[in-house]
Amino acid sequence: MSITHLLDDFGSITQGKPVTMTDISLEEERLGAFEKGYQAGWDDCVKSQVEDGRRITADLVQNLQDLSFTYEEVHAAIMGMMHPLLQQMTTAVLPALSHAMLAPHITEILHDLLATHGRQQVQIMAGPEDIPILLRLCTDQPDLSCEIKENPTLARGQVYFRLGEGEHALDMQDVLHRIEQAISGFFTENQRAVA
Repeated sequence: MSITHLLDDFGSITQGKPVTMTDISLEEERLGAFEKGYQAGWDDCVKSQVEDGRRITADLVQNLQDLSFTYEEVHAAIMGMMHPLLQQMTTAVLPALSHAMLAPHITEILHDLLATHGRQQVQIMAGPEDIPILLRLCTDQPDLSCEIKENPTLARGQVYFRLGEGEHALDMQDVLHRIEQAISGFFTENQRAVA
């Protein structure tokens, strides 16, 4: 038994036209193939550069947005921590500090008044809490001619000076109140700006 029926018969295939290639046409084919390959490589490179540029630009935009968002978060967190701290300072630290600074303020005001109006007796009115400070001040500065009067209606840190016809006032409570208002106004304005 023969297996020829299983195999292809190439003898019956007719031969086609023979391809003739000259050196010039072979070189043109090579040059054309080289140009096509070079152009395909160049196109791939340009496409890759454009995609990289888009990706880098998108990453940069995202990073800038993240940075801006992070700045806003940090700013809000710092302001959130500063507000209670400053409120506590105005209620706990500044009143004690203002009481400690009362004598230097009064001394400065008295020296300015005496320099402007000449040496005259100064009448000083203060609340009961400030009288010891004023008595010590007059004792420490014998060149000041002071008459100290107690006025029970005056709060701590409120002092009135009378020199001749002129009157002057020192109100440390008012100063503290203005500081509290300034701090509160700052944080209110800051919250509006963030919103």
